[in-house]
Amino acid sequence: MERTAIRRRLSAHKSWQVASVVDVRRETASARTIVLDVPDWPGHLAGQHLDVRLTAPDGYRASRSYSIASAWTGSTVELTVEKVPDGEVSPYLVDVLKVGDPLELRGPVGGWFVWKPGQEGPVQLIGGGSGVVPLRSMLQARTAGGAGTSTPMRLLYSVRRPESVIYVQDLKALAAADDVDVHLVYTREAPAGESRVGRIDASVIEKYAFGPEDGATTYVCGPTPFVETVADLLVAAGHDPARVRTERFG
Repeated sequence: MERTAIRRRLSAHKSWQVASVVDVRRETASARTIVLDVPDWPGHLAGQHLDVRLTAPDGYRASRSYSIASAWTGSTVELTVEKVPDGEVSPYLVDVLKVGDPLELRGPVGGWFVWKPGQEGPVQLIGGGSGVVPLRSMLQARTAGGAGTSTPMRLLYSVRRPESVIYVQDLKALAAADDVDVHLVYTREAPAGESRVGRIDASVIEKYAFGPEDGATTYVCGPTPFVETVADLLVAAGHDPARVRTERFG
């Protein structure tokens, strides 16, 4: 009986299972966090994702992959979903799904874009838009305790405007604690007192990111053009390509 339970946990990532929504939190006008109770969840690493599947009354099914937004602490799993106009899955998750509803999912998935506590060297996180989601999981894993607590981390986060910032309260708390260096780059509209408006470029990388001499592992997540541009900037600045890990979407 014990062996059967162990096998079920180890194979959970390969099969669909039903989770229950226990909480939802609005992050921005177009994004919200969904907190899930997942029976027999095998645990996950910071940076992994899972698949979500919806089934319509007529039997039509649609599935999408979403990064896990939380560190694994043995309780719940969090997803943060940004609504895609005319999308098949995200509008339902952002505007319709409610506490108590079931949600089919499969995971965790992924083994490259992950951070493990105790991993050698500092960590540079660079996110564009909702690409901050798996990076938040890494930040949470760091603060959850254990070997990674003292790992130096920096977050460089590119957003269109102040109201587009996901996890605004979390980021304010990190900045106030002076524990993790957080810098926001605004591409369309900056808040009062912020003079620069524009995309991440070589000067931003040089000023706010770890340098090549620091031996940091860099995690870059966001839309494909954003990720490719940032990765090119890092390599051009002298960073080891083997230490630049990327996750694209869109």
